[in-house]
Amino acid sequence: MKVQFREVDVFNLWIWVEFAQPPDTQARQYLEEIFSSWFLLGKLGGFNAENLQVQEQGYDLNFFPYDNQAGDKAMQAVMHNMGDVEYRDNWARCWFDLGTSDGLALDVLINALRQFSREYVPLKTVIVGGVNPDWPVERGEPPSPLLGYV
Repeated sequence: MKVQFREVDVFNLWIWVEFAQPPDTQARQYLEEIFSSWFLLGKLGGFNAENLQVQEQGYDLNFFPYDNQAGDKAMQAVMHNMGDVEYRDNWARCWFDLGTSDGLALDVLINALRQFSREYVPLKTVIVGGVNPDWPVERGEPPSPLLGYV
């Protein structure tokens, strides 16, 4: 799976996914669940690189003294909005407002899509940002947010 970055505006970000073949109903459902789960974690502040205490601790987590006060001091890093996943031929796209979430969020999504491509549904390309000339995006208003995630 090839990963490509184009112009990235975290407040108005399109993520494009190219399947190896047109996705069936199950492949679409998997992709939508990946995006929805990723967004929900982001909405809850899960992608906050300012508070990675466990990661920074390393492998020995026995009796690790997690510092709740340090976690409380970290600036909020939350995603704001997500649009519907749209499909055309072998392509899918989805719009996001990543808000103040960190770049860690995109790494997590790319890692998940890479594993999804290896084990479930082959993907050819994931493009972060920009627009495809053959599938224009309406300028101005972002897409309608998914109900229940606003």
